[in-house]
Amino acid sequence: MPDGLRDIDAAGLKAALDRGEVRLVDVREPDEHARERIPGATSMPLSRFDPAALSPVTGKKLVLHCATGTRSAEAARRLQAAGVGEVTQLAGGIAAWKRSGYPLAADPGARLPIMRQVQIVAGGLALSGTVLGFTVHPWFFILSGAVGAGLMLAGITGTCMMANLLMKLPYNRTQRA
Repeated sequence: MPDGLRDIDAAGLKAALDRGEVRLVDVREPDEHARERIPGATSMPLSRFDPAALSPVTGKKLVLHCATGTRSAEAARRLQAAGVGEVTQLAGGIAAWKRSGYPLAADPGARLPIMRQVQIVAGGLALSGTVLGFTVHPWFFILSGAVGAGLMLAGITGTCMMANLLMKLPYNRTQRA
């Protein structure tokens, strides 16, 4: 955890939100925020996080949150590099908020998060390559190998070609912020 990064638990955040003392910023991606969010949270995805665009609100403490705390810690690092001293994050992210039973604003009709789409497509391609390799021709095993290589490359580089391609589909472009 970076110096100057403070944690707040779900109960403390709920109380501070109820008192109007907090500016809550969700650094998850727009699809995640659209699907479910803490009421009152502002979406500012880590992929486009710009500390300069985060203007201070007088009398309100800035609190960041993501799914589990990893991305909010990265956003805090960026804020501190830009000169913001102390930053607070929701310990355990929205997962901790849900475990505590606090309310969520949700849109069950929102599209699946892009990484779940990647998992579905990659898994389908790998399974198809394996089944076709055994039943039609061994050359189909190359498909499974290519998917595995692509996933390894995504993990190494932090850039997923499949996610980038899926984001270009019309149903994924409609909710992008």
